[in-house]
Amino acid sequence: MQVTETVSDGLKREFKVVVPAADLATKADAKLDQLKDQVRINGFRPGKVPVSHLKRLYGRAVMAEMIESAVREANVQIVTERGFRLVREPKVTLPEEQGTVEQVIEGKSDLAYTMAIEILPVIELADFKGIQLERMSAEVTEAEVEESLGRIAEQSRPFAAKAEGGKAETGDRITIDFTGKMDGVPFEGGAGGDVSLNIGSGQSIPGFEEQLIGAAAGDKRTVNVTFPQAYPATHLAGKNAEFDVTVKSIESPQAVTIDDAFAKSLGLESLAKLREMVKERLAQEHKGMSRQKVKRKLLDELDAKHKFAPPPSLVEDEFNNVWKTIVDDLQSRKRTFEEEDTTEEKAKEEYRGIAERRVRLGLVIAEIGEKNGIKVSDEELSRVVMERARQVPGREQEVWDFYRNNPDALASLRAPIYEDKVIDYILELAKVTDKTVSREELYKEDEA
Repeated sequence: MQVTETVSDGLKREFKVVVPAADLATKADAKLDQLKDQVRINGFRPGKVPVSHLKRLYGRAVMAEMIESAVREANVQIVTERGFRLVREPKVTLPEEQGTVEQVIEGKSDLAYTMAIEILPVIELADFKGIQLERMSAEVTEAEVEESLGRIAEQSRPFAAKAEGGKAETGDRITIDFTGKMDGVPFEGGAGGDVSLNIGSGQSIPGFEEQLIGAAAGDKRTVNVTFPQAYPATHLAGKNAEFDVTVKSIESPQAVTIDDAFAKSLGLESLAKLREMVKERLAQEHKGMSRQKVKRKLLDELDAKHKFAPPPSLVEDEFNNVWKTIVDDLQSRKRTFEEEDTTEEKAKEEYRGIAERRVRLGLVIAEIGEKNGIKVSDEELSRVVMERARQVPGREQEVWDFYRNNPDALASLRAPIYEDKVIDYILELAKVTDKTVSREELYKEDEA
């Protein structure tokens, strides 16, 4: 076999490979010799079929198989001998001239083809012991617990029917039937019956709730609205509509006392247990935010310490995924780049930079994990699948089957576990200083 490197451009390599016809013939004869003991042909005893006869019957098919095998073996040898790690499978280009291919299959010509590959860069890992990070954390205060209890009480507030003739006010809950029309014609998805609506909640189309203030049970009203430009149903976005509404009942919110009885109505044995549960949940939220922020700082450090050109094809794939999300979001909100105070060119440049960073950090994290034997165990993966299954009671088996039968979906669960394990490994080596801050400071950037 003769191998000539014809292209060496960054991470791209291309080789011209020539496999002598004699080598292919030797492989084909060996394969035909194997077939002699396997095939059954009328007129010949088992194992006594002449190779020359087999060649007439199966020669072309066997030679085609040997060509495929020779290409595969040659590619592996080229990559292995040079210590390359590939981004994806090699691109093989065989001769386009039909006559040339026929000559190779007939054993009259050498096999000549080109192999194009893109390789992963050699990554020199930084000394993680030199990384210095500050990890912020926040204690859960009594004021936070009280605020959270207040929100729970508001969400669990009971309602009672208003006296006969009572009018709907902000804060009331009403039950309505409605039919929506555009230019007098009902539209798809515009009708509903026995729908509960909290006046002032802002959960419906802007202006809808306000036009029902003052209505009494049994009243019929026509409500005129304009769907927002960013309305999820794009065929309705920005359009005017009118709704024929029948108010069926009106309920007013009742007072809530946060006590043991209230806790028991939520399935807990006492107010103390409810407070304990709320405090634990808030502590987990704070811990999650602390983790998120120190991880972000660590990724910034890794990005700063590992500057190399990532494989162009991986960057292009990542950019296309990111860019599709951006364009789809703008289209759904009926916005332009100019309205977002930028241009399409500037936005592309920005998001291409983001794509490069993501690919580079992904390769760095993979390199750290590989060199330090970090793996995701089947037990860890099963635990995550189990958590997903618990989120859909009654459909647990369906979730298990989905992940068992979809390797890509399972890989999507494995990736974040792997990344977190690598992050934990680096944090153990880095100099991490803990700092207790207020809840406001911990969440400040994210809330902004």
